Amino acid sequence: MPTVADLAAALNAFAPTLTAADWDNVGLLLGDPATPVTRVMTCLTLTPDVAAEAVAEKAELIVSHHPILFRGAKKLVAGKDDADVVLPLARAGVAVYSPHTAFDNCPGGVNDILCRRLGVRNAVPLRPREGPREFKLAVYVPDSDLAKVSDALFAAGAGVIGKYEQCSFRVPGKGTFFGTDATNPAVGQKGRREEADEWRLEVVVPEAKVSAAVRAVRAAHSYEEPAFDIYQLRAGTGGGEGRVGELEVPATLGELANRARTELGAASVQVVGDLSRTVRKVAVACGAAGEFLVDSIRAAADVFITGELRFHDALTARTVGVGVIVPGHYATERPAVEELAAKLAADHPGVTAWASRVERDPLGPG
Repeated sequence: MPTVADLAAALNAFAPTLTAADWDNVGLLLGDPATPVTRVMTCLTLTPDVAAEAVAEKAELIVSHHPILFRGAKKLVAGKDDADVVLPLARAGVAVYSPHTAFDNCPGGVNDILCRRLGVRNAVPLRPREGPREFKLAVYVPDSDLAKVSDALFAAGAGVIGKYEQCSFRVPGKGTFFGTDATNPAVGQKGRREEADEWRLEVVVPEAKVSAAVRAVRAAHSYEEPAFDIYQLRAGTGGGEGRVGELEVPATLGELANRARTELGAASVQVVGDLSRTVRKVAVACGAAGEFLVDSIRAAADVFITGELRFHDALTARTVGVGVIVPGHYATERPAVEELAAKLAADHPGVTAWASRVERDPLGPG
């Protein structure tokens, strides 16, 4: 039977908390990691009625997209702030995990789900993020040192590419050197130029582990002065926020708005722009993401879909000619919460998972 810690680790592997916005509060926010889990409830926001449902249904873990204790708390007193949500859960031993902005933007996360439901293909991050800096370390070693040095580098954290470990490239060649009188060469003699059969051993090293990798080379290498080069690699993509892609078949702005209403279960949809205008390139940013309008304009999107938009941003969109579809905060994120429940149940046999049945959009039609 999995524990809260097991489920938290699985959620972090799917939507790494390190990728969340720096202002966010994500991860395991309440509960005992050692608690066994048989029942999990997902929700968009933990409100008193949603918390009561989890307690009544005997959930051991809630995965709430929006964090509890978001602003931090110095006191938890009944009737004030988050206490009416947190205290009943604490008394019942229910843990709470929040993935929030990590889930918004991870592969298969909220924005990707929005794109799939709306028919947006080949989506890439709307606001790309640079990945962590990496370096290439190339060291020259005799055949007798090759295994020892490479093993030392791998143990120091070098040679990781994606989900693969102990990656390297090895090329044979000739090395030359002249040892002065102050040297004690491991190969050949000092006072004359020597040639040695060597390997050029190359590995990728994360920035944080470069110093450890160099120490590992020096410790494992038989040469007094190992020769090595370190190159900074061009930063790759580290994912990013929002998405931008294209409709497989162009549609009018009105048709896409109707699709959003149907596919997202929106009570209503607000639109900026000419409903008869044909659109193809679509930018998406779930929730309260109106600030991504600027990125949508920069990406030359025909239409921007988000959960909330300020009045003056709507005026800007109309002025520059970018269509906007606003299905609401709840509608852009709740479908992903429902799909997350299905994923947890599928990934963890024996665990019952469901999306809150009492949760409702606080904004409805008049």
